[in-house]
Amino acid sequence: MEKEKEERRILVHVCCGPCATSSIQRLLDEGWSPVLFFSDSNIWPLEEFEKRYENLLKVAAFYNLPVIKDEYDHQSWREWIKGFEEEPEHGKRCSRCFRYNLLRASKKAEELGISSFCTTLTVSRFKNSKTIFHEGEDLEGFEAIDFKKKDGFASSCRLSKEMGLYRQSYCGCEFSKGSVND
Repeated sequence: MEKEKEERRILVHVCCGPCATSSIQRLLDEGWSPVLFFSDSNIWPLEEFEKRYENLLKVAAFYNLPVIKDEYDHQSWREWIKGFEEEPEHGKRCSRCFRYNLLRASKKAEELGISSFCTTLTVSRFKNSKTIFHEGEDLEGFEAIDFKKKDGFASSCRLSKEMGLYRQSYCGCEFSKGSVND
């Protein structure tokens, strides 16, 4: 049984507590053993990053799951998206951002010896899952799971409310602040 659980481990790139809720529940229902990875150097400012992390810890405690917190390096993320700052929300800057986070998750999964990884970004009704899948399709172990399916977004809203989680009003970066995009 323990060997089977080990084989079904999946590193889950988590953008925030609310998106983690229904995504985790679905993975558990499907027999996965999630390891949560909070790697979101795109989030600005640092206080917002920490607030989202603290809310993820509430979710992790509820499901009794481990959380790995990546180093916050907003400058590295800014360098990654350089030249795309003026792109509209949902444009090329967002695609680059997805790629940045998926690469971090891929590297961490490999480092930990976890053969599969995915992202909770696909649960948001504001994110195009096909774009996210495109950015991850060439990364070994990437599981293209659309967490919006099976009523994922509505479920995440309900579970977030039940858990008393902070729901942010923007995706995360300074360029998305002021847009309706959580």
